[in-house]
Amino acid sequence: MKEDIQIIERDGKPEWAVLPYEEYMELIEQAEMLEDIRDFDRISAAIDSGEEELIPSEVVYAILDGENPIKVWREYRGLTQQQLADKAGISKPYLSQIETGKRKGTTDILSAIAKALDVSLDDVVERTE
Repeated sequence: MKEDIQIIERDGKPEWAVLPYEEYMELIEQAEMLEDIRDFDRISAAIDSGEEELIPSEVVYAILDGENPIKVWREYRGLTQQQLADKAGISKPYLSQIETGKRKGTTDILSAIAKALDVSLDDVVERTE
């Protein structure tokens, strides 16, 4: 491999390396693989530290299928309506009405619910197509 590389110098110092295209492509592939490994290591460390969380497919599919995201997250976190209502500082009936779509929560209420569920506000807002 090394014998196929031509080094071009300027003022006695290497400035360019000319190598066969196949070797160049192999280097690009190896660099991309290294980047993928670094990304994997970074995400793994974030998951191990609790900074990031893996979300089960059941949770994702339930939300995508149109179930109320607050209810889905609450059940995933193992909370009752009363427990979540207490953590969010609202009444259980109000939470129940939000989960069933009878009432819309204010941004402040939805933010409190999201915080209590340890998710972002975007994660608890129902999508409208």
